[in-house]
Amino acid sequence: MGRDGRRTQADKDAITIEIGYAFVSGVFAAALTYGAVAGPALLFDLPRRVETALMAAGGVLATTVFVLRATHLLWRFARRPENDGR
Repeated sequence: MGRDGRRTQADKDAITIEIGYAFVSGVFAAALTYGAVAGPALLFDLPRRVETALMAAGGVLATTVFVLRATHLLWRFARRPENDGR
């Protein structure tokens, strides 16, 4: 932050970039999780109940992974030490 306590443009840009990174990283991790869990249901001819269970579990786990990944990155960013020499 600036000397008067306001956020500088550089601070605002850093926050914007970190939010974007957290979002993209969370989406990527969620997609990998969904593919790993629900992938067999999409690739193989499984019983209907098994397909439904895998798809549901994949959705729940992917959502959880997204939230945890994005939250972790944003908390880590918020707690980083200020090393700007002030």
